Amino acid sequence: MEMEKVHVFARSLLSTHGDKAELEAAQRAIQCDRDGDKEEAHVWRRIQAAIKEMRGPHES
Repeated sequence: MEMEKVHVFARSLLSTHGDKAELEAAQRAIQCDRDGDKEEAHVWRRIQAAIKEMRGPHES
């Protein structure tokens, strides 16, 4: 997934889930791992990292 799309998903999760957005992305990555979809899990981890970056160092 392109970085632009990762950021779109990250912003959407932040808008929808607020402070729990990073946790939501992490949980989706874990579920993808459990389902054997390593590529999708990697995408969710990138989204999680983007959320963390957007929130800044003082909110993590």
